[in-house]
Amino acid sequence: MLRIENLQVAYGKVQALWGVSISIDAGQIVALVGANGAGKTSLLKTVSGLVRPVSGSITFEGTRLDAATPPQIVRRGLIHVPEARKLFPEMTVLENLLLGGYCTPVNQRGERLEQVFAVFPLLKTRQRQSAGTLSGGEQQMVAIGRGLMAAPKLLMLDEPSLGLAPFMVDEMFRVVEEVNRLGVTVLLVEQNTEHALSIAHTGFVMESGRIALSGSGKELLANPAVRKAYLGL
Repeated sequence: MLRIENLQVAYGKVQALWGVSISIDAGQIVALVGANGAGKTSLLKTVSGLVRPVSGSITFEGTRLDAATPPQIVRRGLIHVPEARKLFPEMTVLENLLLGGYCTPVNQRGERLEQVFAVFPLLKTRQRQSAGTLSGGEQQMVAIGRGLMAAPKLLMLDEPSLGLAPFMVDEMFRVVEEVNRLGVTVLLVEQNTEHALSIAHTGFVMESGRIALSGSGKELLANPAVRKAYLGL
């Protein structure tokens, strides 16, 4: 579904990604884990067209995307939910959600909205409330719901559990699994390594802009190097 080959990314003279290659099959939850500064967010930004690679290729469903614009990438069904939510706080929950559906045909937006409310029932009751007045966990629901409004084939989530209360962290991972059961492939960037790998079909560990390890989620959870570096075990 998504194939990234030998991706090189730099910010001026600072190299962020060094020859990154990963492959994601349709229907998977794929976890991308690693320390701060490892290059995880840079990879997502490059895939979604916000950052241009120096070299390498990004192919989605057989089409090269490394020279495509963000709107073109969104229309292909590859959706990026960024870190820190990036909502419009003065706008209502409903308005924020509808912005996510700008590429969805008008006659399908109502159906998409009901699907979002089925995943996040709380948002239906809060749809007239300003997004900026919601809790952090509720805002994260809006951010993911906004991504779902675009009818994603592949949904990229950047740190969806960051800064949330423990009970909301559990809820976010439940939502990731539910979204995947709806037929959406998920690329999940997370510092909560144990939780992310526990639900992932496949996982990649990034270190200093490179893929250091890969395997199934269970294999990586059992890997002594992963357990020592990221789980403190």
